[in-house]
Amino acid sequence: MAVKKSELYSSIWSSCDELRGSMDASRYKDYVLVLLFIKYISDKYADLPFPPIKIPKGATFKDMVAMKGKPDIGDQINKKIIAKLVEANQQLSQADFPDFNDPVNLGDDKERVERLTNLIAIFENKALDFSKNRAENDDILGDAYEYLMCNFAVDSGKSKGQFYTPAEVSRVIAQVLDIRRAKTTPDTTIYDPTCGSGSLLLRVADEARTKVTINGQERDAATCGLARMNMILHNHPEAAIEQGNTLLSPKFKAVDGGLQSFDYVVANPPFSDKAWSSGGLDAANDAFKRFDSFGIPPAKQGDYAYLLHIVRSLKSTGRGACILPHGVLFRGNAEAEIRRNLIRKGYIKGIIGLPANLFFGTGIPACIVVLDKKEAHARKGIFMIDASSGFMKDGPKNRLRARDIHKVVETFTHATEAPKYSRMVGLDEIEKNDFNLNIPRYIDSQQEEDIQDIEGHLKGGIPVRDIDALGDYWAVCPNLRKTLFKPLRAGYVSLAVDKAKLKPTIYDHKEFASFIAEMAAHFATWRGKQAKALRALGVDMHPKEVIAKLSEDILVHYQDKPLIDKYAVYQHVMDYWQTTMQDDCYLIAADGWKAETYRVLVKVEGKKGKPDKMVDKGWACDLLPKDLIVAAYFAEDQEAIRSMTAEMEAAAARCAEIEEEQSGDEGFFAVFDKINKAEVSARAKEIKNDKDAKEELAVLKEWLEQNEAETELKKKIKAAEAALDDKAYKKYPKLTEGEIKTLVVDQKWLATLDRAIHGELDRISQSLTQRVKELAERYKATMPELTQAVEDYEAKVVAHLKKMGFAW
Repeated sequence: MAVKKSELYSSIWSSCDELRGSMDASRYKDYVLVLLFIKYISDKYADLPFPPIKIPKGATFKDMVAMKGKPDIGDQINKKIIAKLVEANQQLSQADFPDFNDPVNLGDDKERVERLTNLIAIFENKALDFSKNRAENDDILGDAYEYLMCNFAVDSGKSKGQFYTPAEVSRVIAQVLDIRRAKTTPDTTIYDPTCGSGSLLLRVADEARTKVTINGQERDAATCGLARMNMILHNHPEAAIEQGNTLLSPKFKAVDGGLQSFDYVVANPPFSDKAWSSGGLDAANDAFKRFDSFGIPPAKQGDYAYLLHIVRSLKSTGRGACILPHGVLFRGNAEAEIRRNLIRKGYIKGIIGLPANLFFGTGIPACIVVLDKKEAHARKGIFMIDASSGFMKDGPKNRLRARDIHKVVETFTHATEAPKYSRMVGLDEIEKNDFNLNIPRYIDSQQEEDIQDIEGHLKGGIPVRDIDALGDYWAVCPNLRKTLFKPLRAGYVSLAVDKAKLKPTIYDHKEFASFIAEMAAHFATWRGKQAKALRALGVDMHPKEVIAKLSEDILVHYQDKPLIDKYAVYQHVMDYWQTTMQDDCYLIAADGWKAETYRVLVKVEGKKGKPDKMVDKGWACDLLPKDLIVAAYFAEDQEAIRSMTAEMEAAAARCAEIEEEQSGDEGFFAVFDKINKAEVSARAKEIKNDKDAKEELAVLKEWLEQNEAETELKKKIKAAEAALDDKAYKKYPKLTEGEIKTLVVDQKWLATLDRAIHGELDRISQSLTQRVKELAERYKATMPELTQAVEDYEAKVVAHLKKMGFAW
């Protein structure tokens, strides 16, 4: 049975992290990722006659497994595995791999043997057997590599996490370049001069509809090795990844010795690199003429050095995107001159302002500068987006949500102007601002202030201006406004309903109820269309294509619908995909529509030196959870259990109530050190013939009756649950494929999305209710009423003081 993708990744990470010990994450990652790489190429290429990566005899992952426990395991991995792979493959270098015999990183002798043995064991997981190319184009192992790199970047901290560009930012760059709509061929070239681990390059390549030629350069040797392996893991073994300082010694050159030019160039260079010109780079006499037409960047600010390298590396029709700190948009002196020249050339097509704290190496906000040489001479403006407020918190960092990514890309692609978010800024306006590109100069993204109305506070009444601001609601429900408010005086209204009845008044209003019904029918239309498509999925599907189509369809379906935010609906789909549906689709792609059950075994740590043991926690089914089977086939059994549970809880509540009533100093339970059946029974037996204790005996008998009822019901519930569990378990083998599809598609996937999207409609009602309540409360008391209240309280205080003998 296939393992869930998310569980596979998290189990690999937790296992690796557990073995890390005190080793720095930035160094430990090299060992883990190399093992994953060797596992992948062994599975995929070992038996192929003409593989893109040659696997010499004796250099497979199986050979590495045979080395487990041997005292010279580290030395053997270096000499018999890595050295042979490097010798057989020109695209690999010895510098790409860490030293597996290093006592500093891996410990001495026994510790090193144990650590490497345990690490290798992690990747012996049968779920990591990719010799059969399942779910083609969905690079499960390549994605695992990305997953591990992301986690290592988080753990590596501020100074060492720069090797990885967050996947969400990479997606934005890849999509704003619009490579998907271009007529690409294998000769189409993409290039990253500071490629890190290669994730940004891969995102761009994945956006293209055909294979493309990938080129990248990375200064750090170890990170360069990660990039080469990342390319191979993502089925791009032909990618050219070179090691070296791009500014000082670019590796990709044309026949004439100048810089090679590319169709697409992307980069996330080190922010404000203070050492960009060190090592002998003479910018004034640059052999590649990168600074001739624009100016030389400041010695201690390297941002424009990388940007100008990109400009020089683009073909005359090329497009590029570079992540840079916001300072490049407004800093003066030499950078202002470079910026002016770039703008006048028309090379800058757009600027996207990102939220702060997205990147692992820094917390400062950054922007994406989008370059486009095609028709640069005719460019009349620069399209700007302020996306700084679109993110979610994710631990110590911020992260772009799927909705934030899609909104940025869609807005940029169509050059859609939106208040407080995006606009096309003419070159004449930019020139008037002395070529300053600071986004807040052109887009005021500040939320409008919620103005306090002085007359409303003095005389009472809600300003009509505030009611008008809720115009989106009144456009859908024009008569709801008349129901909620009544005229007070010119420019002011008062509530026409009690504040406590606001929510039901809104929700039950004919127009709002009609809107809710219309939105329910609207979702039902989409649901019916998708149900048919989802039932047609099979082992030949590509999960990434499934979610791409599903998510785009929901966006189109909710385009221009009133009150409901299409991106909020889109986010619900993407969230559910991430948490559940993605795993389900990978299970179906691997095994088909099979509802297979399995035992849930949990490792329990042994106490007092005893070995750990596995505890059976019952059975489960990932694709088709037990609760769906119960709801569909055994609803009466479940209802009977709920009914008994309610009775049991009532009995327990009555016992607790009696205990509370009788636990005081004079209560009948005050004599008990512990309240339990034995103690209460003993006391009841003791006083059963005492005529003066009739009342106490009655209380004790009631407690015992309720306690007995609770105990008996617990037994019945346990037996009923066991019987229901057995019925559900035996039902799985009898399910037809059609029944499984109906339960998974209709009762699991689409029912969950239905509930989530209906929650958006509840949010609409709650938002209106909350705002109206807020306004009503704000202007509830007039100034004269408040003044009178203060005087009344003052008079009461004075009177009390006089009674106490104080006078003044």
